[in-house]
Amino acid sequence: MLWVALQALPEGASTRLADCTTSLAWCALQFTPKVARVDDTLLLELSASERLWRGRAQLLRQIQESSMSITPVRLASGPTSLVAMARLQAAAFARSQPDDLPLSALTAARPHLATLERIGCTCWGQLRALPRAGVARRFGAPLLDALDRAYGLQPELYPWLILPDVFDATLELPSQVETAQALLFGANRLLNQLQVWLQLRQCGVLALALMWTMDARRDTAAQGELVLRSAEPAIDTAHLQRLLAEQLAHISLPAPVLALRLRSLETQKLRGQSQSFLTDAQATGDSLQQLVERLSARLGAQQVLQVQGCSEYRPERMQTWHPIVDEHRSTAVGAATLERKGSHGFKAEVFYPSWLLAKPLKLAVRDQCPQYGGSLTLLSGPQRLETAWWDDGHCALRDYFVARSEQRGLVWIFRERLGAVADDQPTWYLHGLFA
Repeated sequence: MLWVALQALPEGASTRLADCTTSLAWCALQFTPKVARVDDTLLLELSASERLWRGRAQLLRQIQESSMSITPVRLASGPTSLVAMARLQAAAFARSQPDDLPLSALTAARPHLATLERIGCTCWGQLRALPRAGVARRFGAPLLDALDRAYGLQPELYPWLILPDVFDATLELPSQVETAQALLFGANRLLNQLQVWLQLRQCGVLALALMWTMDARRDTAAQGELVLRSAEPAIDTAHLQRLLAEQLAHISLPAPVLALRLRSLETQKLRGQSQSFLTDAQATGDSLQQLVERLSARLGAQQVLQVQGCSEYRPERMQTWHPIVDEHRSTAVGAATLERKGSHGFKAEVFYPSWLLAKPLKLAVRDQCPQYGGSLTLLSGPQRLETAWWDDGHCALRDYFVARSEQRGLVWIFRERLGAVADDQPTWYLHGLFA
């Protein structure tokens, strides 16, 4: 058996986590599901994890390094949990055998230390050598039970730690923070803790809230909040850190901030994905959605738009532009293409221009031939459009043509149908250009 006792050092309080031991416990769950908390000490049963981490020395080194990213720690190992705890409490006996450990490091023996010292019993081996019946009558059976568990003669039973369903962590800042961007340092600590929680639960975060508590002595609001949303479930918080930095750059704090709180609002289970052994097939860099979300946070949601098709026959109203990332909820990036059939009523074989003018341009007519960089030669058409008779003043009675200009190339033009204008003469318009 391999047990490890883990404890945060007092100087680690500089991180000012609300519950540093809980943060360490989540970190320890990366190495074993058997993690128990006894007062301010964590106990890890690692006998099934040694082979996975390529040996005991490598495993202990990984635990030390992972814990140090949260707070300075000290640890000790042993064949039982009580031996590991004793070696942790008595640093001078870190490499001692169980018989040589002091009785002061055995919790069950502490109420009887004075009596045991008077009879010359100061270490575990000496206590174990005493007659068991006499020890039970004088000090009680719990002391013998603890001694048996320490030597592995009885099983050690602990309530194992279970991850909460919702991530909720608090960070007390070491000093007042007066600018929003300065909150990023503390928020990154909470995001690192969130990443451990996400990895252990095998899920990604879709929405989270960063809240801060401000100085109550100021005549302002005492609380502030920033909600981050992502269209894709994120388990790697690097994207969330960049997104948070962009959002905080637009916030002005009315009062100094004293503490931060990070809470998950929406998560989603991750799906399994097969990875290729070929390096060329592995995706690199940020995804399109992450790029769009970061640009929207930096430039503003109204500056990063995507096209959305509408059930409308008039070409100028067949699409509308909307923010890709909604201010209240992120939406997935959709294909910015218009349907060419179905509800729009246009046939798929009809050619449509690459660029559509915001407002049709009226063309000059010479000898009943429309002019645009010279006379236009009609190549295909007409494509007849009769719609919007219900829309007062916007009725569309048009015949569309693909035409060629000697100077401008292919263009998309239409003429008003006879009877659409007062003089019953067709009027030609330029409506689109082909790339």
